[in-house]
Amino acid sequence: MSNTTPKRHLPDRLDSPLKAAFFSWPSLLLAVAVSIFIINSFASPYFLSPWALSDATFNFTEKAIIALAMALLIISGEIDISVAGIIAISSTMMGVALQFGADTPTLVIVGMLTGLICGAFNGALVTKLGLPSIVVTIGTMSLFRGISFIILGDKAYKGYPESFAYFGQGYVYWVISFEFVLFLGLALVYYVLLHKTNFGRYIYAIGNNPIAAQFSGVRVARVKFVLFCLTGIMAGVAAVLLTSRLGSTRPSIARGWELEVITMVVLGGINILGGSGTIQGTVIAAFIMGLVTFGLGLLNVPGIVMSIIIGALLIGVIALPTLLNMLRERLKK
Repeated sequence: MSNTTPKRHLPDRLDSPLKAAFFSWPSLLLAVAVSIFIINSFASPYFLSPWALSDATFNFTEKAIIALAMALLIISGEIDISVAGIIAISSTMMGVALQFGADTPTLVIVGMLTGLICGAFNGALVTKLGLPSIVVTIGTMSLFRGISFIILGDKAYKGYPESFAYFGQGYVYWVISFEFVLFLGLALVYYVLLHKTNFGRYIYAIGNNPIAAQFSGVRVARVKFVLFCLTGIMAGVAAVLLTSRLGSTRPSIARGWELEVITMVVLGGINILGGSGTIQGTVIAAFIMGLVTFGLGLLNVPGIVMSIIIGALLIGVIALPTLLNMLRERLKK
């Protein structure tokens, strides 16, 4: 008999977590983000300026704040396309409150409360009447923005208090803006909510199989209603930040943002059909979107070209899993 001792190998269950982390979608996104950062630094001599990098955060923080709540909603199997319309009507209601002499705290409350009411309205239509969320929110998208146009017409509300400007233009320290700090804080809250609580496990269960989740004791309708309310509140927060940054309210505010928010979520690895995805992927995707749009802006690329790129990116990310599955099946054969 041979005296040699056979080599021992780690079982797959021990080394798979490291492999899974290294080859995960967030890791790939992080590599893409670093690559885009390096390309932008060579493409424009102004990109690495601290103030330029600070300005880059304004390109995505307001949309990314909505994307955090949208990620949870899509994981549950629903979607909200009315978020840009909610921003418009929330900003309009803040403008109306301003005409009655509202101070800064009141304006913030009005903006967030309007977003909450709009989100609750969407959630009630979906969970109480059983209507498809994509149909409901397409309708309310036009409804909310239409109300803004009726109230404002071709006019604009201006003259917001100086203290109100801090939310969209203020800095916590040096070049670190209040918006950016708020986004990072909310990202941490949503990470804990989705990945460390029973509520987060309910969201995944509903997205994978709502009927099984219902029979397991999960109150599916209540969870989805809460998620619509959260999305509405985040859209209201974004309305406060954007109105503060612009210093005015117009009915056309945030037009087209719903596409960019959904692109962030899907690019972040959230399954558009529900059931899977992470907050960390959504956060990295938000940085990628911000770096891309800011880099193109430094190169004087027209806005319509950016819209084309974002649309193509959304289609590509949605189609990629299907293409990979088709390729995998062909290789097996």
